[in-house]
Formats: sequence, C-alpha cells, structure tokens
Amino acid sequence: MVAGDRAVLLAIGVRADGGRSILGVSVSLSEAEVHWREFLAGLQERGLHGVKLVTSDSHSGLRAARMAGAPWQRCQFHLQRNAQAYVPHIGMRREVAQAIRNVLNAPDRTEAERQLGLAVKLYREKAPRLAQWIEENVSDGLTVFQLPPYHRTRLRTTNGLERLNKEIKRRTRVATLFPNEASVLRLVTAIVSEISEEWEAGKVYLNMKSV
Repeated sequence: MVAGDRAVLLAIGVRADGGRSILGVSVSLSEAEVHWREFLAGLQERGLHGVKLVTSDSHSGLRAARMAGAPWQRCQFHLQRNAQAYVPHIGMRREVAQAIRNVLNAPDRTEAERQLGLAVKLYREKAPRLAQWIEENVSDGLTVFQLPPYHRTRLRTTNGLERLNKEIKRRTRVATLFPNEASVLRLVTAIVSEISEEWEAGKVYLNMKSV
C-alpha cells in the first residue's frame, strides 16, 4: 500500500488456533525486493516460524523476497483481473472469466489442471497471447488445493489484506502530509493495533480442529 510517497508494507496471518493476527507493519521507500526482504527478515527475527502458505499477488518485489521453502499461492482475484489485460476484445471478457473460474473453483487439483488444459486449448488459436498467459500463470493460483476444502476460500485471495489496506487509507486520508516515515508508521501502527484487537476479540477465522 502507498501512503504519500512511501510504501506501507503489511502482513497478516492465521495462527495455529485459527485466529487472525496482524504480523507486522513497516514504512519503506518503495515495494522493491530489498525492502520486502528486510520486512520479512524482521518478522522472522521476532519469532515468525512454521509458515505453511504465503498468499499474495504477483508483485515482483514481494514474490522474489518471500520466505524460502514456504509454498506460494497467487491471489486468485488478482489472477482473474490480470487475465482481462490479455483478452483481445470486450465481447470475450465474460467467457474468459468463466473459463478461469472453472479452473479455480474445481473440486480438486486434478480437475483444476484438466480445466486449465481445456482453457489453454480453447484460446490457442483465437487468442494466442491469452492462451500463453493462462498456461504460464494460472497454475500459480492452484497451490491452495493442498489445503482442506473448507480453508481454500479463506486463503486463496488477498481480499482480507485488501480490506485492511482500504481501512488504513480511509483513516489516513485526512492527514495529507507526513513530515517523515516515523509519523506515517505511528499513525498506521495505531490503526492496525486497534483492528488487531478487534480480530483477537472476534470469531475464529479458520476452524483448525479437523486439520
């Protein structure tokens, strides 16, 4: 998220008990790989471990910096949106969106890969750039199939993080000018601390009993 001419780096997570937590917040010059690496290293130094899945969009800096060994799930919402840039004309948009939904909403990984192959074949001739993009990118959104079905809908997108970003932007909009990074960090930290307390007192985000 960008606040003024600074980037606000955020990470949220689901604990072993199924509750949500805001793992960390930082203010950096940009979202370049070096800043994401510093941010993630800081989380590990503070005790973050046992990461089972990382869900994000395909931001180059974050993707390059993500923790080694942690499976990566590309946000399915962003996949759908990114695909539209390769649709050759407006009349195909709904059809393409449905073809990708058939992949992402499949009951299991095997069926998802079958639907992926059908989509690539369908557009190979009439939209070759789209077919190539689907073949090279949509499989990044299938990692979530390694999780129990009732967890997939919660963890297959970054929608929760996007909502958090929107709330931070709404509350910081009144401050049109920040004198330095520290002032941005103080305000954002206060906001996310309040939201984190609401999460702690709220319902369990994921039922972990059957895992």
